[in-house]
Amino acid sequence: MSRPSKRTFIERLSDGPVIGAEGYVFELERRGYIKAGPYVPEVILDEPDALRQLHREFLRAGADVMVALTYYAHRKKLKDVGREGQLEELNRQAVRIANEIAAEGGALVAGNICNTWSYDPSDPKRSGALVREQYREQLGWAVEEGIDMVIAETNDFVGEALIGLEVCQEFGLPALVTFASVQPEKTYDDYLYVDACKVLADAGAAVVGLNCSRGPATMMPLLEQIRAAVDVPIAAQPVPYRTDATTPAFESLAYPDGRRAFPIGLEPFALTRFEMAEFAGQAADLGSGYIGICCGGSPHYVRAMAEALGRQTPASRYSPALDLHPVLGTPQNTSTQTVMGDWSLPD
Repeated sequence: MSRPSKRTFIERLSDGPVIGAEGYVFELERRGYIKAGPYVPEVILDEPDALRQLHREFLRAGADVMVALTYYAHRKKLKDVGREGQLEELNRQAVRIANEIAAEGGALVAGNICNTWSYDPSDPKRSGALVREQYREQLGWAVEEGIDMVIAETNDFVGEALIGLEVCQEFGLPALVTFASVQPEKTYDDYLYVDACKVLADAGAAVVGLNCSRGPATMMPLLEQIRAAVDVPIAAQPVPYRTDATTPAFESLAYPDGRRAFPIGLEPFALTRFEMAEFAGQAADLGSGYIGICCGGSPHYVRAMAEALGRQTPASRYSPALDLHPVLGTPQNTSTQTVMGDWSLPD
């Protein structure tokens, strides 16, 4: 079967950073196609053109990988919203749509598995069997539809991440395995994040690293440790929010009056496109092989990050040209300044 990308994931990693674009469920929730709370991607079946459009926007912005939207599309989550009977249909459709849009730009297609909320480290044998079954059915359908790799992400437990990696290996697929970093230093099964990544790298993951939870300021110190500890490429996929040493994970961001910002009141904490572009450059300088964005991501961030890495993307045709702005640009006609004033910052 011919693939949208003529080169494999491993081959493209050898060329330099691969650009990822995620945050599908947050962005589609903002657009009115996913319900906040369960965050189950029902949009795949209910409004597939909305998903096609977001894939296309990420592709135009510079993403090298179209990630099939099967995050939270496992059996347990679909059961929560009463659609367990459509599990196979939803998973297959997600991969078909990703392949369709990837073909428009020669992108890779990634199957996607994630934290299942089924794993119990105190009962790893029983709960691990449930997790393995869910991963096998999701990836089995994805392989039949056609994928190039798997992104196994937002892992909270090394034990669950290893199960995901093992299932990827059963199907002969290269796996990018990333951990969420909600807690200050360790996974929920008590591994330092750097050690967790080392365990997965030693077990055969093609790429290891972090996604979600942390913004650039609090993810970068961990990435530096991971880069020094493993020999495989690392993945750097922060959220575009302003986290700090006091609040390293965006799940804990709050307003001054104590109200929780996560997950649908995060706008005051959002980073600018310039800050995400700066992070992309720093991640590249560190030697990251996969540079992307997670929850809160949107196409304008991806374009800025791609351009910071030296890419000219289809969407770069419409990158800002503020010199042509009627007030902020080089004046061609001073009449508007006379009426509206000068918007320039004071010296």
